[in-house]
Parts: sequence; C-alpha cells; structure tokens
Amino acid sequence: MAGPSSVPVFERFFRSVAQLKVDKSDVKRFREFVDQMVDDIAIAGRNSARWNDRDVIAPMDLPITKGLQERMREFNKLDEAVDIRAVLAEAVRRPPADMTFSEETEEMLPELFGGLSIAFARAFRAVDPEVVNPSTEHWDRVTDLLRQVY
Repeated sequence: MAGPSSVPVFERFFRSVAQLKVDKSDVKRFREFVDQMVDDIAIAGRNSARWNDRDVIAPMDLPITKGLQERMREFNKLDEAVDIRAVLAEAVRRPPADMTFSEETEEMLPELFGGLSIAFARAFRAVDPEVVNPSTEHWDRVTDLLRQVY
C-alpha cells in the first residue's frame, strides 16, 4: 500500500494529470482500487494463458484495450513516472498466488499501473469537470465507472 513517503508522489501525479488535490486517505483509496484492477486484469490474463495451454501469463494474455495502451505510453512520458516507478519498486503488486507472470509481463506492470492511474485520475474530470478536491461521491462514481469498463 502507499506508505507515507509515497503520498507526495501521488499528490503530484494527480495534480499533473488531472489538476486534482488529493490527500493521504485518497491515495490509500486510489492504490486499493488500482491494485484490485491489476488483479482483475491478471485473472483475465491467467484465464487466457490457460486457454492457450500455458502456465505463465505473457503480455499478450492481458486484456489491454487501445485506450489503456495509449495511457500506458502517456505514463512513460510523464516526469512523475520515475518517482512512481520508485514507489512501485518498494511495494510492487504481486499476482494472486495461483498465477505466474513472465519476465516481460513483470516488466510492464509499472506501465499498466501508470496507465490505469492516468485513466482513473482523468475520470474525475469526466464525472465533474469542475472538481478540484474529489468527494466520496466523486470517488464512488469514478470507481463505479471504471469497474464497468475494465
């Protein structure tokens, strides 16, 4: 989960990509949601790998949409990506116990996390173009919206 030192990193990230002000509790809620989304994508990848008689999840097994691919590329260009990668190196999300990622898949996890993070941050603007400090209602709407899409 997001430690105290990671909170400023995510505060800068949200400010940079969506002009939002978030606090420590928002960062915790954000990390929990994105970690769950990564788990869901990993489960779909595991199912795809099994369907293709493989025990290891390759990048091609992950259900990554064109829009998510674009956000992942966008994440790689952000100045904040370096700091976020450092935070993820400390607390990288591991796949559920019954899954194994290939080395290539492991290497793309920061980009996957980053792409989901950009989509998540920008979804607040889609829900309410005037929001600066997201309320619980904003968080609920954004998480509901993204659960329907991903």
